Amino acid sequence: MSDEGASAAGGDDLSGLSGFFFYVFIVHPCTAWILRPGRFERKKSIMYAIAFLAALAAIKTGMEIQAKGPNHYAKLGVTRSSNPLAIKRAYKKLSLQVHPDKNKSPDAPAQFDALKRAYDVLMDMEFREVYNKFGQEGIDSNKRYDETQFFIELGVFYLTWGMMAYVLTLGKRSGNARQWTFTGLIVMLVVEIAIMTSRGNPIPEWLLPQTTEYEVIWIMHSLFPAFMNGCRSLGAFLYVDLEEQQRKLLLALQEQNKDILLVLRDVQIGIQSIQAGGGGHRIANATAESSTAGVPIGVGGNIPRVTPTGKIKELQDRLQTSNATVTQAVNQLKTEGSKNSSFGFYAMILGYIVFSYIFSN
Repeated sequence: MSDEGASAAGGDDLSGLSGFFFYVFIVHPCTAWILRPGRFERKKSIMYAIAFLAALAAIKTGMEIQAKGPNHYAKLGVTRSSNPLAIKRAYKKLSLQVHPDKNKSPDAPAQFDALKRAYDVLMDMEFREVYNKFGQEGIDSNKRYDETQFFIELGVFYLTWGMMAYVLTLGKRSGNARQWTFTGLIVMLVVEIAIMTSRGNPIPEWLLPQTTEYEVIWIMHSLFPAFMNGCRSLGAFLYVDLEEQQRKLLLALQEQNKDILLVLRDVQIGIQSIQAGGGGHRIANATAESSTAGVPIGVGGNIPRVTPTGKIKELQDRLQTSNATVTQAVNQLKTEGSKNSSFGFYAMILGYIVFSYIFSN
């Protein structure tokens, strides 16, 4: 690999690492701040967060594209479908403008060399195909399409990002985010396979007339961290914890049962005081008549005697049983925290750095 190709590859690796840390440690906390409950209305929070992520991803990707510079088609002002004759005409026209003998600009020699390099690549149909699939790095390293090597590199990339996405979306609050992230990852995988295995560029020329397959895949890879962190933030914001709501309802019911028990205890004490004062027989007889209305008489004509204190005690026992059941249900709904373990998080970061270092060399 030439120095220029090695420099470009190293720049891509550094850009990938810096982009990963940028989105995880800066963009995600900022998005979480926007989506914090109570800061804005619910719909406005979602709109602000999406607009923030989209603008940030567009600015960052645009700066990276500008830093990479124009590709060979843009340098010559031709499209992907231009034939050798059109490329030759464009080269002759531009070479007269930037030739060092006619252009006294200090950048003229570098511009002329870049123009000559673009012309040489696009005029050679084999080099042109390699450039479309693998970029200038593929030309410098004399790379050719190999199906086995392609799928190995594809598996390494998507396996790495899949593990990172899984670790970053651990916890029940990130269930939707995990589904969205893996859906996007699968869609990106399918698109990349379709682009790289096709004979030509499947993207319509009217949409991106000067963009190569390599650049389309690079843009997808560059935007995926923004997509993943957007899914994480929005998924956590839109998450509804049904178990937590049920637990709160059960706790409220438990407190209500406690209040009723206290009231019944006071009523029981009052009735006992009335009975102690001599009014117990009248209350007992009235209660017995109302309690046995329509009830068949038992063996021997005995009517079961029911007292107010007994009825209150029965109701109190039932409430205590219900309270015990509610308490048991609350204890069963206690869940472990949804925070990711620090060990797994830092292991994921270390694994990403190791993967990037190994496969860049």
